[in-house]
Amino acid sequence: MRKNVKAAINHGVTYEGGKAAPMTVEQALRRSVMSCLLWENEFYEDGEEIAGRIMKLAAQLPGQTVAKIAIEARTQGNLRHVPLLLVSVLAKSGKGAVVADTIAAVVQRADELTELLAIHGKLNKVTPDKIKPTLSAQMKKGLARAFTKFDEYQLAKYNRDGAVRLRDALFLVHAKPKDKAQGKLWKQMVDDELKVPDTWEVGLSGGADKRETFERLIRDGKLGYLALLRNLRNMIGADCDIDLVRKAIVARKGGAQRVLPFRYIAAARAAPQLEPAIDQALSEAIGEMPVLSGTTAVLVDVSSSMEDKLSGKSDMSRMDAAAALGAIINGDTRLFTFSNGLVEVPPRRGMAGVDAIKRSQPHGGTQLFDAVAKVNRDVHYDRIIVITDEQAAGPNVQFGYRIQGRVSSLQDPVGKTKGYMINVASAQRGVGYGRWVHIDGFSEAVLKFIIEYESNDR
Repeated sequence: MRKNVKAAINHGVTYEGGKAAPMTVEQALRRSVMSCLLWENEFYEDGEEIAGRIMKLAAQLPGQTVAKIAIEARTQGNLRHVPLLLVSVLAKSGKGAVVADTIAAVVQRADELTELLAIHGKLNKVTPDKIKPTLSAQMKKGLARAFTKFDEYQLAKYNRDGAVRLRDALFLVHAKPKDKAQGKLWKQMVDDELKVPDTWEVGLSGGADKRETFERLIRDGKLGYLALLRNLRNMIGADCDIDLVRKAIVARKGGAQRVLPFRYIAAARAAPQLEPAIDQALSEAIGEMPVLSGTTAVLVDVSSSMEDKLSGKSDMSRMDAAAALGAIINGDTRLFTFSNGLVEVPPRRGMAGVDAIKRSQPHGGTQLFDAVAKVNRDVHYDRIIVITDEQAAGPNVQFGYRIQGRVSSLQDPVGKTKGYMINVASAQRGVGYGRWVHIDGFSEAVLKFIIEYESNDR
């Protein structure tokens, strides 16, 4: 998330036929990475194609640039697998301590140690037993440093069978424990003697009663917030104490700050009876976000391509992600959706705002240029934020009425004052560069960036 620099590559058109903006290699990498769930197909491109482009672009950039993007994708974008892909590329093309430093920063869960090795093996086309020669000294150092971050609970939780196990990773990188206690812990891991972690997965797989397991973990503060939201349907089915579950939702403990906004939508969809509590939690999260000054015009893309699922196993779409962002913007807003037409919707916060956005109009084409032109003409604002997959159609479709002047270039219209284009997909080309401030991703960090950007721009 940064202001654009001199552009260099990727002229052409979007998948809907609009004239695409040129980009630098770094901008092209960012747009492919920051909304990417690795190897998952998107509406216009398949996952392998996107991953291949990420690897090709990353190999062209300085190691420090790739490292910065990987760390940002993990720590601010809350993405898990695509940062590991970047690290694997960096391990091949980067030199010096930047490789080890980046691995130590990106690996934040114990299972990411083995997932990084699995991804690295796939990129190098080797099986797990043949991976050792592909590991550079800096990659081993980074993995060894990351190993020291995890306690017994974290190691035991992710000490699973797979292509690469934690004990295999430990032997591969020759990690050195920080002290005798950690050395003893690692020996227990190697000998499969770690204490069985107290998690809902372990409890239920062992035949424990669902209701008793979930209620106990909630009371003991051992159920992470994402796990709570993801298991609401299971808890209702197990006849858990609804008041206990409701209070846990509202309390927002156990990593709520890492939960992406659209996860609240998924939770409400899975457990409609708990939507008031979910909405309260989301509203409190919104209340903690910075308030944008002045009046903000927000345009959310509800075209057909935005209905594409985030992953093969998810029922959440790019539209859900965009609507969640549109409904958590703090401040005085005028909220619109665009597809084949432009519709103003009530600027509601939380779940009501998401519902208003998604139900506002039929989902058709992506008449982004005309939508911005009409808002420029009819609305007073201090900034304009467009949330989209950027696959704009050619301009001047008119929406069935006449817009004064011809909309004919990729940079016209742009916001009358500050203009931000938030890209929530990984398609190769986009339109929101040039005089737009271009931002990639679907975490609330994209909105925090706008606050920081304007503070630094004064």
